[in-house]
Amino acid sequence: MRPDEGTVYIDGEVVNDVPPEDREIGFVFQNYALFPHMTLWGNTVYGPTVKGWNPETVRRLAKEMLAMVHLTGREDSYPHELSGGMQQRAALARALASGAKLLLLDEPLAALHARLRAELRYELKRLAEDLGLTVIHVTHDQEEAMTLSDRIIILRRGCVEQAGTPEEIYFNPKTPFVANFIGEANFFEGYVLKRAREGLYVTIRGDLILQASGGEFQEGERVALAVKPEFISVEPPAPGDVNLIPGRIEHIRFIGSFIRYEVRLINEDLTSVRVTVESKPHLKVGDKVSLSFDPARIHVFPYPREGLLEATKVE
Repeated sequence: MRPDEGTVYIDGEVVNDVPPEDREIGFVFQNYALFPHMTLWGNTVYGPTVKGWNPETVRRLAKEMLAMVHLTGREDSYPHELSGGMQQRAALARALASGAKLLLLDEPLAALHARLRAELRYELKRLAEDLGLTVIHVTHDQEEAMTLSDRIIILRRGCVEQAGTPEEIYFNPKTPFVANFIGEANFFEGYVLKRAREGLYVTIRGDLILQASGGEFQEGERVALAVKPEFISVEPPAPGDVNLIPGRIEHIRFIGSFIRYEVRLINEDLTSVRVTVESKPHLKVGDKVSLSFDPARIHVFPYPREGLLEATKVE
């Protein structure tokens, strides 16, 4: 099948007219799509056998791939006799045994439980690095994308919102959607009060002032501010000041190595803060605190024409 438009390159070569079986692409489906009537061995050797490879080469390659995904000894098992994690690895072995140099993975970990997903993330990355593969991995799991990727492309409504390394995406989001989609973010609406050498001063609801570093904005311009929960510090109660806003703790959530506080600021905005268990203050619901904002971690965006809620909505 030819593309509707454009040109497809793989490793610098145009492949529009190259038959699919000769493109050296492996495709691992979300549901793995193993042949149910074939054993693990039969699934693994299917691709190279259909291509007419030498039987001895096929046998040697299949053994290597099954050993690589830790399935040696299960060659005679049928897909329904394998666990979800084993089926996922079996699908990888089948794709790799076909001589794939490019792997397309369609949410291959989505059907697995959390513990196995975490383990197989590292297994996938190790395999790709060991074999020198290029992998395009489609996922809605932000943590999975951050863990596995050398480069992330964030798509929304068929358009690229941002592309870059995990660090670039996380620390320098280019749109409110990206700021909210990778990790999470607290948002504030306001107007630029003034521009100064040290940055922008923005008035938010309640006549509170936040200072953010950088940004090409004009005085009086409406903007949206985003700051991630881990970049806000919880301080003892203090009078309000620039980037120091009083509030009261409404909820506390223990999430393993982190504590999440939800703080109702004096302007009634609800703000999330995340601190490590080791550094957590001894606080309880109802305690008065002040939240300290680091200017370098506050991102300023033009206020979206469609509104902030619509601009950050995940579909």
